[in-house]
Amino acid sequence: MLQLVDFVVRNRFFLVFVLLEVLSIWLVVRSNTYWGATYFNTSNHYVAKTLAFSNSAREYTKLDEVNSALANENAKLRATVTALTQKKPGDAPAGYVPDSTFASRFTFTVAKVVDNETNKSNNVLTIDKGLSDGIKPGMGVISATGVVGKVRFCSENYAVVTSILHSQFMVSSKLLRSNEIGYAKWAGKDPNLIDMIDVSKYTKIFKGDSAVTSDQNSVFPPGIMVGKVETVAVHPNQTFYNITLRLSTDFRNLSYVYVVQNQQLGEQDSLKIRTIDTK
Repeated sequence: MLQLVDFVVRNRFFLVFVLLEVLSIWLVVRSNTYWGATYFNTSNHYVAKTLAFSNSAREYTKLDEVNSALANENAKLRATVTALTQKKPGDAPAGYVPDSTFASRFTFTVAKVVDNETNKSNNVLTIDKGLSDGIKPGMGVISATGVVGKVRFCSENYAVVTSILHSQFMVSSKLLRSNEIGYAKWAGKDPNLIDMIDVSKYTKIFKGDSAVTSDQNSVFPPGIMVGKVETVAVHPNQTFYNITLRLSTDFRNLSYVYVVQNQQLGEQDSLKIRTIDTK
């Protein structure tokens, strides 16, 4: 308290000056219409700017919550779209009607990427969902823009995903315009490009055509984007094209992904095992 009194005593002339200045401005604004209107407009302008900045800061701190909510909503929409697509496949022959169990066999779980690699020959990423969330090895992983990879290992709360940017990862893919099926496989170089192999050179391939997951895939739903045709080449002594795709997913900026569960995968795998055993 004594320090405050001492401060006031030492700066009494300056404080009186400031007080008189404020009083003078208040009297001018109060008694003069023009200056009153100017003061009102100016103060409103700066108050509005301050409020806008405050709202922006508040919204920025909630971006993670907003992104999480959008990711959950996208997962529900993707499940609905996948089910509708399976109920009425565009290239199915007349009379083919899949049952409702088959059409709704894929479910999606939202997960956040907590670690990601793009600069190695065999890249993996880590997500914040594991065994306690129903995640199991072998499940597919996609993003809002396309294929990401497949779950390799799981702990209680985390899972390691083999990225599509991995030398041993392949996904069955189909070119939409030519309807040709091949395999997307990374060459281990550019994280934005991937090769598409085993596509016959006796069909016409279009630059810019979209490559999506094919129906011959038990891990991913059909129609998930893989990339777009960047270059097409063929050598005279080869029977297949050398196709390069530009990946639809930007792996350097992955934030949220969707783990895909095929609820009929166990049944499909058990039939394959029985087929192998009887050979």
